[in-house]
Amino acid sequence: MGFGHTQFVDRLGDTFRWKGENVSTLEVEGIINQFQGILESVVYGVLVPENSGRAGMALLILEDNLKQLNLEKFYTLLSKELPTYAIPLFLRIGKETQTTNTFKHQKHALKTEGYNINFKEERIYVLQHKKYIPLTAELKKQIDAGKVKF
Repeated sequence: MGFGHTQFVDRLGDTFRWKGENVSTLEVEGIINQFQGILESVVYGVLVPENSGRAGMALLILEDNLKQLNLEKFYTLLSKELPTYAIPLFLRIGKETQTTNTFKHQKHALKTEGYNINFKEERIYVLQHKKYIPLTAELKKQIDAGKVKF
């Protein structure tokens, strides 16, 4: 580009930074979509107070016949296939995704909602001590106050 500057042009899809590392949402979605029972996923970064960058969050759309996702096995897959910084800290179990007329996922509303449990009736989980647990109002308050370390 001139003046000794470098530009990276090989990135596909969206990225976000977490803990000083770049996370490719496309790569994380590819790993997540390998898990049995997941029909589709959308990965994006959300702001977490008292933390640098954006934490990973994934909207998971489950297959129709699946009532509950085995979160323990799911975390095992993610920890084998992804570096620690790329594992989503938050999971949202939803029913559908919003897409543009070119079939690209609309992430703006998801990023805005973040891990707020008051927006929808979807289940939200947070990664704590290598285990996904339901996000409660009390735990959300602690996260927002910077008392929970990631």
